[in-house]
Amino acid sequence: MSIPIATNAAIEVKTNPLTTKHLAHYQLAYTLKGHSGTVKSLTFSPNSQILVSGGAENDGVIRLWSTKTGKRIGIIRKAHKTTVESLAISPDGKTLASCSNDNTINLWNLKTHNFNRSLLGHSSNVLSLAITPNGKVLASAGLDGIKLWDFIQQRPLATLVRFDNIISGMAISPDGQILVSGDNQGVIKVWDLNSGKVISKFVAHTDTVTALALTPDSQTLVTASRDHTIKIWKVNTGEILHFLTAHNNWVNAIAINPDGHTLASAGRDGIKLWDLTTGKLLNTLNEHSDWVSAIAFSPDGKVLASGSYDKKIKLWRIL
Repeated sequence: MSIPIATNAAIEVKTNPLTTKHLAHYQLAYTLKGHSGTVKSLTFSPNSQILVSGGAENDGVIRLWSTKTGKRIGIIRKAHKTTVESLAISPDGKTLASCSNDNTINLWNLKTHNFNRSLLGHSSNVLSLAITPNGKVLASAGLDGIKLWDFIQQRPLATLVRFDNIISGMAISPDGQILVSGDNQGVIKVWDLNSGKVISKFVAHTDTVTALALTPDSQTLVTASRDHTIKIWKVNTGEILHFLTAHNNWVNAIAINPDGHTLASAGRDGIKLWDLTTGKLLNTLNEHSDWVSAIAFSPDGKVLASGSYDKKIKLWRIL
């Protein structure tokens, strides 16, 4: 199978002039209230001005917030029938994609908040979304495998794998060359997006892989799991660089600052900030009153957003 979707263009990695030490210090800027249940998913617009959040359980609602003022600027009330598991925004900032336990992927106009269409093809829960850097392909993963969609034409493109355990997490590299998936058995697979074939496969964790993230240079992979651990890997060799064990329960979510040096992780014991280079724990943020369920960095690297079982979203700014 040939899938000519990746881009070979060089990716410019913008280095944040702030040091990793400074990036560990965040001040709470806003607490955002409105969700009636757990905040399950978060994503930022490419210009970092809008935060989009998705609700869980019976709150299948999408809310849009201004990162400058902390005020709600939009709401999509019946986005999904159940949990909004994942959100992704096209690189041009025009289209929002959402997926759910209701088996659907919905596309929305980010400016007007109007519904565009649904992408139907999954037969079960859709748990993760990712868009290639050139904006041409949307990848979706869930209980029935991984599907690729022509994001421009909004139609099915290919199926990478069917019913291969439960794909619980997924990420596309910033250079658009690979897709990495994690399943409920703790297995990581690295896929070549040009050929659709598996490049490598290895057991990374002893329980479900909850989240995956790749550094801006596409060379380092971070995996998180219900086994309470986070692992940092060298993509090309599969070598484990760091083994992070500070969380006392499931690690629900991770995010990498666009500077490529700072990792944020979320769980029962709050938000932890790590130095990706050394694996050192830099700081812990404990403002939520319940498990932290979602986390995201703004594309400009200046804002950290966290969502929780306490129904609240917190926006943090670098001091």
